[in-house]
Amino acid sequence: MEKIGIASDHAGYEMKEFLIGYLGARGYDVYDFGTDSPEAADYADYAHPLAEAIEKGEVARGIGLCGSGEGMALTLNKHQGIRAGLVWRKEIAELIRKHNNANVIVLPARFIDNDQAVEFIDTYLAAEFEGGRHAQRIAKIPVASCGN
Repeated sequence: MEKIGIASDHAGYEMKEFLIGYLGARGYDVYDFGTDSPEAADYADYAHPLAEAIEKGEVARGIGLCGSGEGMALTLNKHQGIRAGLVWRKEIAELIRKHNNANVIVLPARFIDNDQAVEFIDTYLAAEFEGGRHAQRIAKIPVASCGN
C-alpha cells in the first residue's frame, strides 16, 4: 500500500495519533514525523522533514496538521517539490488533488473533528489528478519556472 507521511505540532498531536491508527487499519504504511506529545512544539520542526521525505521519494504523499493549518501549509510550501493544500471542506479536499495535484493535505486541527478529518483524507486519497490544463498550471509553480 501507499507510504504516507504525517506531521503535526502540539495542536494537531491528538488528531495525528488518531489518523495514524485509522490509516494503518486501512492498510497504509504511515511514517510519523512527529511531534511525539501534546507539549508545545513548532510546526516547522516537523513540516520540513515531511517535505524532504516527499521530495526524496521516501513517502508518496503527506498529511500536515496544526491549529489553523496555516503554519504547516506555509512551511511545507517553501519546498519546491511540495504542493500542500489547506482543507476545511470535502470539496476542497477533492480539488486540491484533482486540480493542484497536491502531495500534502493540511488540516486545521483546532477547527475540525476526527470525523471530518477522516472524510477529508478519504476524499483526498481517492481523488486523482486530472492533468490537462492543470498540469500546465502546476508546471509554473516552482520558482525556477517563472522566468525571473
